[in-house]
Amino acid sequence: MSSLPDWQPVHDYWFPAGIDASGARHREMIMWWFGGGANAGLKPFAPLVAAAKARRLDAWRTAAKSHLALILVLDQFTRGLFAGTPGAYAGDPLALEIAEEGLGNGHYDMLAHPWEKTFFFLPLGHTEGPSHAERLRRVAALAERIARGARSLAAALRAVDEPGARESRADAALRPLPASQRHARPRLDRRGAGLRR
Repeated sequence: MSSLPDWQPVHDYWFPAGIDASGARHREMIMWWFGGGANAGLKPFAPLVAAAKARRLDAWRTAAKSHLALILVLDQFTRGLFAGTPGAYAGDPLALEIAEEGLGNGHYDMLAHPWEKTFFFLPLGHTEGPSHAERLRRVAALAERIARGARSLAAALRAVDEPGARESRADAALRPLPASQRHARPRLDRRGAGLRR
């Protein structure tokens, strides 16, 4: 009987040390994750993808960060390793099941970093099928909750601004408007296409 692979290298690869060291580093990470840069280093993790899809890594579901690592393998690593093929989405149904479990059992709430939380709930939006629209509403609500609580993210983005420069856009977005100005904030119309007052 072979031993269970360690989940820590998955987490460390996806969330390297110094992720919030500066606004510039933070932006690099966003481009690395969402611009395909992470894909170059995923080949060593391919056996984990096969093991996860075969449910041989289910023991990772017992703690918050290992639970997240399993979600990363099924949701993000499949997308990177098999980009442009149907295999990129082969882990979606199981990733959704595992994410829903972690949202329900408290593992999601145990995570402290906003990006860990974000990648934990992404399968809700990625997995198509029944109740997709409802899950997308949940994704939006979870993302909004993270944004409201991510003061460290605002501080990281503020570090990008020149010293003494104007208030950062992140700080301005997180600061509630005075009641007298709330009506003036432009909003997207129902189609999301145009602005209205």
